[in-house]
Amino acid sequence: MMYNPTHFKMEESDALALLETMSFATLVSLGQGGLLSTPLPLLLDRSGGGLRLIGHVARANPHWKSFDPAVPSLAIFQGGDGYVTPAWYAEKQKSGKVVPTWNYVTVHAHGRLEVVQDAAGLLDIVSRLTDRHETGRERAWQVADAPADYIAAMLRGIVGLVLHVDRLEGKAKLSQNKDEADRAAIRAGMEGVLAIP
Repeated sequence: MMYNPTHFKMEESDALALLETMSFATLVSLGQGGLLSTPLPLLLDRSGGGLRLIGHVARANPHWKSFDPAVPSLAIFQGGDGYVTPAWYAEKQKSGKVVPTWNYVTVHAHGRLEVVQDAAGLLDIVSRLTDRHETGRERAWQVADAPADYIAAMLRGIVGLVLHVDRLEGKAKLSQNKDEADRAAIRAGMEGVLAIP
């Protein structure tokens, strides 16, 4: 469970909206020798009445065969983040009683991990991931653009993963606990940092 004070906690609808735009996660599972961790793209799937995250890993990746299916897995999506210097706070000039912090956005999806190895299921996963990330391109590439025998060979080298989400936690630590003057100063400071070439 993530430490998530009320003033930073996202509504589930906001966390879901972020998952529609955030594609890259770190999947964490308990394995026989400890924690397993794999960075990978995941696609939010709301079909069938539940929430699922779908993706794939290389067949050589031990994550898919070493995780404990009795223990929930966790997909961690990291959004934007940045250091907040005390120099941006008005209180710095008054009393000096300020400390640095870090602002960030994250969504944690907890659930049961399922392995997909059949060719049709794998083709569906890679096709959906490709379609999602090719959307908006003038000449979108499709899995069917490659020779069928080549795709079949590539599918033999991967294993699909489906995280059946049963709990979603979203946190946006964006200085909501500061007054408006400090929040304005932080926004201005961040804009200045982002403007540096």
